[in-house]
Formats: sequence, C-alpha cells, structure tokens
Amino acid sequence: MSGHFPFIGKANRLAVFAFFEDHGMSVALQEKYYRWWHEWTKNFVAKDPDLALTKAVELSHFPFGQHAHLNFHLHDYMWATPMLDLGKFIENVIFPKLDDKAMHQLEREHEKMLEEIGHEAAQNPRAAPPEIGRYRHT
Repeated sequence: MSGHFPFIGKANRLAVFAFFEDHGMSVALQEKYYRWWHEWTKNFVAKDPDLALTKAVELSHFPFGQHAHLNFHLHDYMWATPMLDLGKFIENVIFPKLDDKAMHQLEREHEKMLEEIGHEAAQNPRAAPPEIGRYRHT
C-alpha cells in the first residue's frame, strides 16, 4: 500500500538518498520534504494519547532522531539519514495505527506534496554532482 514512501521496508539512507536524487530534490527541497513528514508525525503524535506521552518531547526538536544533525558522507545531503530515522518511527509505530482509509488519505496527501516539490525542482534544478560523487568515504 505505502511502498512508494522512501523509508519503507529494508530502506537505508542510500535508498532515501536515491529517492531524493530521483525526484531532483535540492538540499532545500529535501528539507521541505522532511519537514512535511516531521509536521505530519508531530500532529499525529499530539492527537494520540499514548504517543503524546512518550514521543511528543522527541518531536519537539527539529530534526528528529539520533542522527539528526549528521551528514555522514553525503556531502551536504544530510536529510537522507534523519528522514530514515523519522520514517522508521512512522513505519513501525504510526502506520500500524492507521486504517485503510487513513492510509489512502496519507498517500493522496503525499502524492500532492511530491507533485508540488516536483514543480519546484523543475524551476530550480539541483546543482550537478561533483566529480568525486556525493556518497564516498573520506
């Protein structure tokens, strides 16, 4: 059902990074994509009594996750790792709480948001990758 979310299943930071690359997202658009999910998650957690008590404090910080401010080797494409941290929380904790109707609504909202980001990406193309590649060990 939600296989088009970049953090589903066995996804890792490379899969999320590839999703961003595939959609032509600049660093700013990656952050925008992440913020959309962060706000969606924060709102969901605030409305869920159990999650509000246990996770709201973690979502009060931006970005979310243990790797929130780490760029690893992505050369200024830091949003892949925090998106994976947040995404795994969404996949493992929130998605099981959603019924089919709520999941389909989320998919529609996600598609709409991706379409908007696609328009922005077309107007402001991402800078060409450096010759050394964005993902390398240094």
